[in-house]
Amino acid sequence: MLAPPSGYLYFCIATSVTQTHYQVLGVPANAAAADIKRAYRRLVVQFHPDKHGGDSRFEEQFKAVSVAYRVLSDAGRRASYDFQLAQIRRRAEEERRRQHYRTAGQHVYGVPMPAPAQLRTRPPAGTRERHYQSIPKQKLRFTRSDYVLVAAILGLMALFGTVLVLSLNHWACRLNYEKAARAFEHSEWSSASSFTEDALRFRTNFAPALRLRGELEQLVYHQPEVALLSYQAALASEEEPAIRARLYYHSGCCQMVLGSIAAADTCFERALECDSTLARAYLARAENRLLDLEQASQALYDLNHGLHLCVAMGRRPLWHYVQLRGLALAHLGRLTEARRDYRTVLAAWPASGRTHFLLGRLAEREGNRPAACEFFQRALVLGYDYAGAACAKCRAVSSSSTKPAETRLAPRNLKTNTDTDSAASPGISAALLH
Repeated sequence: MLAPPSGYLYFCIATSVTQTHYQVLGVPANAAAADIKRAYRRLVVQFHPDKHGGDSRFEEQFKAVSVAYRVLSDAGRRASYDFQLAQIRRRAEEERRRQHYRTAGQHVYGVPMPAPAQLRTRPPAGTRERHYQSIPKQKLRFTRSDYVLVAAILGLMALFGTVLVLSLNHWACRLNYEKAARAFEHSEWSSASSFTEDALRFRTNFAPALRLRGELEQLVYHQPEVALLSYQAALASEEEPAIRARLYYHSGCCQMVLGSIAAADTCFERALECDSTLARAYLARAENRLLDLEQASQALYDLNHGLHLCVAMGRRPLWHYVQLRGLALAHLGRLTEARRDYRTVLAAWPASGRTHFLLGRLAEREGNRPAACEFFQRALVLGYDYAGAACAKCRAVSSSSTKPAETRLAPRNLKTNTDTDSAASPGISAALLH
């Protein structure tokens, strides 16, 4: 805190020659600020001029109290005032000592000694010495610790910026992926594709978005090549075994469509290594082995295991794969079991032209041509085009117009209907069917 001007302090000291401010307020020199304030309030009330009818004596005392409190209430002014009092006491003490000082040639009794002349040891200080001089500017020099500190600060700033950018990208990617998933659930394919691309623009290796893009390309846009690339990119960054199993399963389905039979079988194998409870992988591998690799026994094992898992999980029967199991049994010569599976499918799916055709093949292998021709005719009526050639062959070869009672099939009202099962699995092997 800056000290008040010396002239003001001189005025404050000179206003009361016989009394100091402490004596005016009636407090000791080491009194606390609270004590000074209480004394000031008491004396102001006591010496207020209005209380004494405008008496000049009380007015002077009132002014002295105000001046004393003005100095002592401020810490800076009080410190300067105490310093001035100490200087006055010191000078008074020096003056008193001079008065008692006498030289050897003077008489002890007589007039008071005159003040000795001021001793000067050097000429007074000039203007240059009495003012502060400017300090010359020094050239800044970086030390090794300064360079380390600057490098650390820059590194922390770069790290903070990187973390911030990555966090924002992750948040934006996750938000766009959630929008894409909702659009996919509501069959809004264009919106789902747009949001998926936005998500991958923020994080190119975000596995859920890559998987969703692959499903869009595979199931909606029917581009297995592009879908396969998305699945492979998702596998590179996905670590959860269950999701990796699904990715391998979809990759195997794409390989089957592209005609890479061995690669598809490898994908299904890896899917089952990641998740041995994935029923779809067993069933897809069975279809691949039965219709393309012609491995009926391995296919039958996968079909039995996959259908058992579906029943254990409480899912609805997959009649297409029950039909394929009957085909595998027929290929292995187990015709009775194959007929049982075909009949099971036919009971749940009467309009399946392929099932009628397969029953006709069983009857043909058993030598029951009239029943076979009847099944072929029904398959053709239901829209299964593979049965056309078989029906023509039956009409050419048939030598009897009457059918035995035990092999005659009761006529049914069957409307011509396209077999939806053939659309679900168009890759039936002609060699196995014939």
